[in-house]
Amino acid sequence: MRHVQESARRYAGGDRAAGIESLHAFSFGRFYDPDNVRFGAMIACNEERLAPGAGFDEHPHSHTEIVTWVVEGELTHRDSAGHATVVRPGDVQRLGAADGVRHVERNDGDRPLVFVQTWLAPLEPGGEPAYEIVRGIADTTPYAVPGAGAVLHVRRPADGARSVLPAAPFLYVHVVRGAVRLDGPAGRRLGPGDAARITDAEGQELTAEGAAEVLVWEMTG
Repeated sequence: MRHVQESARRYAGGDRAAGIESLHAFSFGRFYDPDNVRFGAMIACNEERLAPGAGFDEHPHSHTEIVTWVVEGELTHRDSAGHATVVRPGDVQRLGAADGVRHVERNDGDRPLVFVQTWLAPLEPGGEPAYEIVRGIADTTPYAVPGAGAVLHVRRPADGARSVLPAAPFLYVHVVRGAVRLDGPAGRRLGPGDAARITDAEGQELTAEGAAEVLVWEMTG
């Protein structure tokens, strides 16, 4: 099964007056759809745009694996476990909330910040909070989140290049930039912000139209 969600059909949230624009792929906050609360381990995939000086003040999380991918600009992260980092394009940041953690996310730079943040439900609740950042992840280096039974693949195909997708019970494909086609040059086109949810994926591939950047989540359940 395959379902495509176009960027224009995401829930528009945030607070424009505060310099925050959010696009939600799943039910989130005041946007509730009982038929769109989860896909595999994924419970949120948010596109966030923060103006210079804008951000999310300290707020709590629990029982969630939060993975952040910066598209443009720099994200300042601070949490109650003592971590203070700046996340840049090409970095993968993971915050394992476990029994509970609080954090701050801000754009302390002088240009707009754009990032994609994915929330995953853990296989087992509880435990101690965990934090990790991987700088400059390569296309050939999958990033595993074993606590959620998930693996992130970053694909940056050149124009016309084909990229084989992993076989998985649940596959979530999010286009960060550029455009790709699913299932060959004549397949379904996905542009920036579009996403495909595929179950029982096997033999799927992407073909790039121009240079592209795609986040592919492989999930067991």
